[in-house]
Amino acid sequence: MPHLALYTFGVLKSPLAGPAPLTREFYDTGETVYRNIGRHPGHLAHAEAADGDRGALFEADWGAWGEFAVPTWYGEGRTPQTTALAASLSLWTGLRPASDAVYTGPHREALNRRHDWLERTAHPNHVSWWVPDGVTPTWRDGVSRLEHLHDHGPAPHAFTFRHAFAPDGTPARTSGTGPKSGRAH
Repeated sequence: MPHLALYTFGVLKSPLAGPAPLTREFYDTGETVYRNIGRHPGHLAHAEAADGDRGALFEADWGAWGEFAVPTWYGEGRTPQTTALAASLSLWTGLRPASDAVYTGPHREALNRRHDWLERTAHPNHVSWWVPDGVTPTWRDGVSRLEHLHDHGPAPHAFTFRHAFAPDGTPARTSGTGPKSGRAH
Protein backbone atom coordinates (compact mmCIF):
# COMPACT_ATOMS: atom_id res chain seq x y z
CA MET A 1 0.00 0.00 0.00
CA PRO A 2 1.43 3.42 -0.93
CA HIS A 3 2.37 5.98 1.69
CA LEU A 4 2.08 9.75 1.57
CA ALA A 5 5.29 11.78 1.43
CA LEU A 6 5.06 15.36 2.72
CA TYR A 7 7.72 18.02 2.14
CA THR A 8 7.44 21.48 3.69
CA PHE A 9 9.64 24.50 3.04
CA GLY A 10 9.74 28.09 4.22
CA VAL A 11 12.26 30.93 4.32
CA LEU A 12 12.79 32.36 7.79
CA LYS A 13 12.98 36.08 8.45
CA SER A 14 16.29 35.59 10.27
CA PRO A 15 18.93 32.84 10.37
CA LEU A 16 18.33 29.81 12.59
CA ALA A 17 21.48 30.70 14.55
CA GLY A 18 20.35 34.30 15.01
CA PRO A 19 19.83 35.73 18.50
CA ALA A 20 16.41 37.26 17.76
CA PRO A 21 13.65 36.37 20.26
CA LEU A 22 11.38 35.27 17.41
CA THR A 23 14.05 32.81 16.22
CA ARG A 24 14.26 31.27 19.70
CA GLU A 25 10.47 31.14 19.84
CA PHE A 26 10.39 29.40 16.44
CA TYR A 27 12.88 26.79 17.69
CA ASP A 28 10.99 26.22 20.94
CA THR A 29 7.65 25.93 19.16
CA GLY A 30 9.22 23.62 16.58
CA GLU A 31 10.39 21.23 19.28
CA THR A 32 6.86 20.91 20.64
CA VAL A 33 5.38 20.50 17.16
CA TYR A 34 7.89 17.79 16.15
CA ARG A 35 7.27 15.84 19.36
CA ASN A 36 3.52 16.03 18.85
CA ILE A 37 3.57 15.13 15.16
CA GLY A 38 5.93 12.22 15.78
CA ARG A 39 3.27 10.66 18.02
CA HIS A 40 0.33 11.43 15.73
CA PRO A 41 -1.61 8.42 14.41
CA GLY A 42 -0.55 7.72 10.83
CA HIS A 43 2.93 9.24 11.16
CA LEU A 44 5.48 6.69 9.95
CA ALA A 45 8.78 8.59 9.93
CA HIS A 46 10.45 11.93 9.29
CA ALA A 47 13.88 12.93 8.07
CA GLU A 48 16.36 13.45 10.88
CA ALA A 49 20.05 14.13 10.58
CA ALA A 50 22.09 11.18 11.86
CA ASP A 51 23.96 13.46 14.27
CA GLY A 52 20.76 15.27 15.34
CA ASP A 53 22.17 18.72 14.47
CA ARG A 54 19.44 20.62 12.61
CA GLY A 55 21.67 23.69 12.36
CA ALA A 56 23.98 21.94 9.88
CA LEU A 57 21.32 20.98 7.37
CA PHE A 58 23.50 21.06 4.26
CA GLU A 59 26.42 19.17 5.79
CA ALA A 60 24.41 16.59 7.76
CA ASP A 61 24.14 12.88 7.00
CA TRP A 62 20.45 12.25 6.33
CA GLY A 63 20.83 8.53 5.64
CA ALA A 64 18.10 7.10 3.41
CA TRP A 65 16.49 10.57 3.10
CA GLY A 66 19.39 11.61 0.86
CA GLU A 67 21.44 14.76 0.60
CA PHE A 68 19.73 17.90 1.90
CA ALA A 69 18.37 20.06 -0.92
CA VAL A 70 16.38 23.29 -1.23
CA PRO A 71 14.26 24.87 -3.98
CA THR A 72 15.99 27.08 -6.54
CA TRP A 73 14.22 30.15 -5.12
CA TYR A 74 15.97 29.84 -1.74
CA GLY A 75 18.63 32.55 -1.78
CA GLU A 76 19.73 32.70 1.85
CA GLY A 77 22.77 31.18 3.53
CA ARG A 78 23.89 27.58 3.63
CA THR A 79 26.16 27.50 6.68
CA PRO A 80 24.97 26.83 10.24
CA GLN A 81 25.38 30.56 10.98
CA THR A 82 23.50 31.83 7.90
CA THR A 83 20.84 29.20 7.12
CA ALA A 84 17.40 30.82 7.23
CA LEU A 85 14.97 28.08 6.34
CA ALA A 86 12.47 25.68 7.82
CA ALA A 87 12.07 22.36 6.03
CA SER A 88 10.64 18.98 6.86
CA LEU A 89 10.20 15.69 5.07
CA SER A 90 7.90 13.02 6.44
CA LEU A 91 6.09 9.81 5.58
CA TRP A 92 2.44 9.08 6.46
CA THR A 93 -0.07 6.25 6.15
CA GLY A 94 -2.44 8.53 4.23
CA LEU A 95 -3.85 11.97 3.48
CA ARG A 96 -6.24 12.25 6.40
CA PRO A 97 -3.72 11.50 9.19
CA ALA A 98 -1.18 13.92 7.69
CA SER A 99 -3.77 16.65 7.19
CA ASP A 100 -5.12 16.18 10.72
CA ALA A 101 -1.61 16.47 12.16
CA VAL A 102 -0.88 19.64 10.19
CA TYR A 103 -4.19 21.45 10.74
CA THR A 104 -4.91 20.61 14.40
CA GLY A 105 -3.15 20.94 17.75
CA PRO A 106 0.28 22.54 18.19
CA HIS A 107 1.02 22.59 14.45
CA ARG A 108 -2.20 24.51 13.74
CA GLU A 109 -1.18 27.01 16.44
CA ALA A 110 2.24 27.36 14.81
CA LEU A 111 0.64 27.85 11.38
CA ASN A 112 -1.37 30.71 12.81
CA ARG A 113 1.94 32.41 13.69
CA ARG A 114 3.90 31.47 10.54
CA HIS A 115 4.07 35.05 9.27
CA ASP A 116 5.85 36.08 12.47
CA TRP A 117 8.72 33.71 11.56
CA LEU A 118 8.55 33.07 7.81
CA GLU A 119 8.81 35.31 4.77
CA ARG A 120 5.72 35.55 2.60
CA THR A 121 6.47 34.19 -0.85
CA ALA A 122 4.58 33.35 -4.02
CA HIS A 123 5.81 29.76 -3.73
CA PRO A 124 3.91 26.87 -2.18
CA ASN A 125 5.11 25.85 1.26
CA HIS A 126 4.20 22.18 1.11
CA VAL A 127 3.77 19.36 -1.36
CA SER A 128 2.61 15.76 -1.09
CA TRP A 129 2.96 12.73 -3.33
CA TRP A 130 2.54 8.98 -3.05
CA VAL A 131 5.45 6.57 -2.70
CA PRO A 132 5.35 2.76 -2.83
CA ASP A 133 5.51 0.88 0.46
CA GLY A 134 9.13 0.50 1.54
CA VAL A 135 10.37 3.59 -0.34
CA THR A 136 11.91 6.48 1.59
CA PRO A 137 11.39 9.86 -0.11
CA THR A 138 14.46 12.05 -0.44
CA TRP A 139 15.02 15.75 0.05
CA ARG A 140 15.65 16.05 -3.70
CA ASP A 141 12.29 14.35 -4.38
CA GLY A 142 10.59 16.93 -2.16
CA VAL A 143 12.29 19.86 -3.86
CA SER A 144 11.53 18.51 -7.33
CA ARG A 145 7.86 18.00 -6.46
CA LEU A 146 7.52 21.43 -4.79
CA GLU A 147 9.03 23.13 -7.84
CA HIS A 148 6.72 21.08 -10.11
CA LEU A 149 3.72 22.16 -8.01
CA HIS A 150 4.80 25.80 -8.29
CA ASP A 151 5.32 25.61 -12.04
CA HIS A 152 2.34 23.41 -13.03
CA GLY A 153 -0.18 23.41 -10.18
CA PRO A 154 -1.58 20.39 -8.34
CA ALA A 155 -1.52 17.03 -10.13
CA PRO A 156 -1.16 13.40 -9.01
CA HIS A 157 2.63 13.92 -9.23
CA ALA A 158 2.67 16.83 -6.74
CA PHE A 159 -0.32 18.13 -4.79
CA THR A 160 -1.53 19.98 -1.69
CA PHE A 161 -4.02 18.98 0.98
CA ARG A 162 -6.58 21.33 -0.54
CA HIS A 163 -6.11 19.86 -4.04
CA ALA A 164 -5.21 16.27 -3.22
CA PHE A 165 -5.08 13.06 -5.22
CA ALA A 166 -5.52 9.43 -4.24
CA PRO A 167 -2.77 6.89 -5.01
CA ASP A 168 -4.60 5.94 -8.23
CA GLY A 169 -4.44 9.57 -9.45
CA THR A 170 -8.08 10.42 -8.91
CA PRO A 171 -8.98 13.61 -7.02
CA ALA A 172 -9.30 13.07 -3.27
CA ARG A 173 -10.66 15.09 -0.36
CA THR A 174 -9.40 15.49 3.16
CA SER A 175 -12.86 16.79 4.17
CA GLY A 176 -13.09 18.89 7.26
CA THR A 177 -9.41 19.84 7.54
CA GLY A 178 -6.98 22.10 5.84
CA PRO A 179 -6.97 25.75 4.90
CA LYS A 180 -10.20 27.59 4.21
CA SER A 181 -8.78 29.72 1.39
CA GLY A 182 -7.80 28.66 -2.10
CA ARG A 183 -4.07 29.21 -1.46
CA ALA A 184 -1.67 26.29 -1.35
CA HIS A 185 -0.62 26.21 2.31
